[in-house]
Amino acid sequence: MSLRFSLAKAAGAVSTWGLRHVARRPAANLPGKIALAIDPSLLDELRGKCAQGSVITVGTNGKTSTNNLLADAFEAAGRTIICNRTGANLAAGISSALLQQPTAQWGVFECDELWLAHVLPRLRSNYVLLLNLFRDQLDRCGEIDRIQTSIAGALAASPDTVLVYNADDPLCARIADEVPNRTVAYGLDESMGLAQNTVTDAQMCQKCDGMVRYHYRQYGQLGDYFCDQCDFARPTLDFAGRDITITPAGVTMEICGPAGCESVHTPQPTPYAAYNLVAAYALCREVGISTADFQRAQDAFNPRNGRLQRYRLGGRDVLLNLAKNPTGFNQNLKIVEADQGPKMVAFFINDQVADGHDISWIWDIDFEELAGQPGTVVFAGGSRAHDLAVRLKYAGIEAAVIENIEDAFSRLGALVAAGTLPADAAVYAIANYTALPPVHAALNAMEAAEPAVAPAPTPAPIAEAAGASAAPTSCHPERSAEGAEPKDPATSEPSATPASLASEESPEPPVIIAHMLPDLLNLYGDGGNVRILEQRLRWRGIPVEVRRIQHGEAVDFSQVDLVFMGGGPDREQKLASEQLLAMRDELAVYVEGDGPLLAICGGYQILGRQWLWGDELVPGLGLIDMETRRPGTSADRLIDNMVLESPLATHPVVGYENHAGRTYLGEGVEGFGRVVSSCGHGNNDDDRVEGARYKNVVGTYSHGPLLSKKPEVADWLLACALERRAERTGTPAADLAPLDDSAELAANASMVKRLS
Repeated sequence: MSLRFSLAKAAGAVSTWGLRHVARRPAANLPGKIALAIDPSLLDELRGKCAQGSVITVGTNGKTSTNNLLADAFEAAGRTIICNRTGANLAAGISSALLQQPTAQWGVFECDELWLAHVLPRLRSNYVLLLNLFRDQLDRCGEIDRIQTSIAGALAASPDTVLVYNADDPLCARIADEVPNRTVAYGLDESMGLAQNTVTDAQMCQKCDGMVRYHYRQYGQLGDYFCDQCDFARPTLDFAGRDITITPAGVTMEICGPAGCESVHTPQPTPYAAYNLVAAYALCREVGISTADFQRAQDAFNPRNGRLQRYRLGGRDVLLNLAKNPTGFNQNLKIVEADQGPKMVAFFINDQVADGHDISWIWDIDFEELAGQPGTVVFAGGSRAHDLAVRLKYAGIEAAVIENIEDAFSRLGALVAAGTLPADAAVYAIANYTALPPVHAALNAMEAAEPAVAPAPTPAPIAEAAGASAAPTSCHPERSAEGAEPKDPATSEPSATPASLASEESPEPPVIIAHMLPDLLNLYGDGGNVRILEQRLRWRGIPVEVRRIQHGEAVDFSQVDLVFMGGGPDREQKLASEQLLAMRDELAVYVEGDGPLLAICGGYQILGRQWLWGDELVPGLGLIDMETRRPGTSADRLIDNMVLESPLATHPVVGYENHAGRTYLGEGVEGFGRVVSSCGHGNNDDDRVEGARYKNVVGTYSHGPLLSKKPEVADWLLACALERRAERTGTPAADLAPLDDSAELAANASMVKRLS
């Protein structure tokens, strides 16, 4: 035992005592962080505290629940454990658990995906349980292939570790294909018959340039997949779930493994609980835990950590759950949607470091599934409540902004008193990572106060103050400037509302929007821009048709009024660029004919003469005189919030950038805007210019999506599209009536204030 290790242990013990007994805090991370700073090889020394070995659970969704279930199963089998049950899953959290808990037979740990490379080579765990890989925290984690490479590297550095992996996930299967470790594949051997969501995270084959196909798909990219251009397909399952039944009482299935088939059950009634069930079962059978012990742990499992935690408060059922990415949120919406009764739903989104500062992903959540459900009241909370309210607005859901869950219950009390909702209306609270603990604590406090519940105070008004932003009358900024000044929201004439305009029918031809290659270019929720453009036309009673041009499909740009191109992961972006290059001449005619085009991130780079694929320069479309280069390595990214001044908007333009390429504009190409905030960079490290404008083309690195807080820019593009439609069809250009943009402008103002 080295002196450094002894000092690290002592520092961990002292900090643990101080945090627990003086600061009254859980001491989940800081003791380990201090100890690792003193002795970076701490985990090598602590590995011996787990006499028989350790298990690490890793993956995007379900780590904490599955890890705690495994811990319960190990204990039900009479095995002593060390476990980081609180979800502190970086090296510091695992170190804290090892420092604070007595020597045991097994270590049962969850680990962050990117931290596995730091933890596994030191712990040399017997097993790694890989649950799934979904797009999550792109500003911290980057594209999924970076996570795949990191996990594969961790396993290669610990070759005796057995990988138990979700073979229904092609992203996990690729890792299993690449590593030298022994692997154990689990999955579900039949379809659960689930409705599919709009966006998935792996539509391209993991071995070639083909597209993934499915015999059946469960959710996200999970399912029985194959590629019709190579031999990539779901591998043979070592543990296969069959005869799956999902009821309000939970999930029951038969799992067939090397020793035969056995029936198991979990009281959690969700499709992702089915995957957690077969994953935990496979791991437990690998380490010799009997099915009886495993089922006993399942029956008694009550995490009480805010994950699918149920309450009974004030005579109504309350469900709290974590959701931190599109896939997690979409599965939560399935739970809410299944409840056909009256209910209140409160969503909470924060953007702290642990959540990821970029929340563009909320536009890949299918909130539309809640629209039109009778007796459903929705609230938006968290530090990005205003952005969430805008997203819900474009899903057809009116959501008031709330301060906290107590505020939501207060407003619920007023709705009950007014007869809008019954007293026993169910409550659903869904929060991302850092938003969850305060909601959890508040609900626990309410539960502790039962049955004596004080009358709810008089709530603040649910309706927000109305406001409107002016719609440009022309797609040419100089023409708009010659007209009236933009209307002030407080003095403008009554604006058109979605209710009054969406139902109007018109004989005029639709505005045609071409959404280019959404199956490849869908990384940052930027497809939300298309949703915004479409809705802003529908709300005005203007017919619109969105044509989603998938990989391999053609489009006649002469019959298109507006084009949108997003960004994608490197492999998908390269495949998209090859298809776009084949359309280059037609696109050039469209652009030179003043066709409006909005391009974000990778789509923006492709418009120039060259762009970067990894570290390789590849030809672009050459539609704009610009090029993209990269200094240093691909890890040298420009990532931050930013505020712009743009000639296309009277309000500031707020967005989020995340790009490695540095773009430089040629002569005669103007920027979309100039970065005026202290944070953010723009096109490159040098000139504070962001994006590009050429004719009616706008290119930008601004995610958010760009148009979610910029209704003026959205309406400028729509004015251009209406002019093109008029030229294309001979239909007179329609006026863009003002809309109530109070939600968009509130989200804009909230972020501008934060970034000032």
